Amino acid sequence: MKQQFYSNGKLLIIGEYVVLDGANALALPTKFGQSLAIESIEEPVIKWKSFDTKQIVWFEEIFSINEIASPLKKRAGKDTKFTKRILQILSEAKKLNPDFLNGKTGFKVTTKLDFERDWGLGSSSTLINNIASWAKVNAFKLSEATFGGSGYDIAAAQNNCPIVFSNANNSIQIKSHPLDWNFTNQLFFIHLNKKQNSRDGIAIYQSQKKNNALPIAEINSITTKIIDCKSLSDFITLITKHEEIISKVIQQKPIKEILFSDYNGAIKSLGAWGGDFILVTGEVEDMDYFRKKGYETILSYREMIL
Repeated sequence: MKQQFYSNGKLLIIGEYVVLDGANALALPTKFGQSLAIESIEEPVIKWKSFDTKQIVWFEEIFSINEIASPLKKRAGKDTKFTKRILQILSEAKKLNPDFLNGKTGFKVTTKLDFERDWGLGSSSTLINNIASWAKVNAFKLSEATFGGSGYDIAAAQNNCPIVFSNANNSIQIKSHPLDWNFTNQLFFIHLNKKQNSRDGIAIYQSQKKNNALPIAEINSITTKIIDCKSLSDFITLITKHEEIISKVIQQKPIKEILFSDYNGAIKSLGAWGGDFILVTGEVEDMDYFRKKGYETILSYREMIL
């Protein structure tokens, strides 16, 4: 018997960092995601194989079903970072559902990414959501027990349209909000040629916010206004204001000021600042500005967003 699971990638348009403290965040699921295929086998092991976008195996390992219960135990010669992470996720899933991986047989597990591993679209969140579906457990609880974070990425993995996500007072709220933007042909996503570690970004935020009053109400207002945005000029005003607000909170300069100060359009960081994708406004021909600077991965709104 073969089981198939799939989860969407994500981009956080409004609410990075402050979503951790209950702000209303606007997240968009992407056309790129990750699949998980499960096949039963007689041997009591998990034969794991992960493929990238070029169908090249980038991770391969065999786990004993018995070792799922002790994921932190050192494995001779195979104690890699990703090996430990997989064992941790499976172990926490088993804690949430003791019937998971509780038989005498095993599984062949195959994962496939639709996007490059350094794109930051949610290689971890899509994996966690897929494993949660396989284990029949709550994906938000599994994410909290393994990677932490607000949970917006899990929500995006499970939804096929734009969502407003909030985890205020540890109560997750998810609302679907189709966007009637008539300017999406002037929105582009550009990769900064490096991956930003979300956990590092969260750590920086947690250390900086102690000295700042968190602008939750302001961000919530921007989220509400941008959902109903009718013009590109209003959209630019809102994302520029958002960059100014978050810049003060985390005490970092906006990416436009650092790398693209002479660009005529607006630029906004998406997720943890400093890497992954940025949102850029402009025309198709304006993207040559970024190509000349060495940023070749440029996707239109239609190419990126589900």
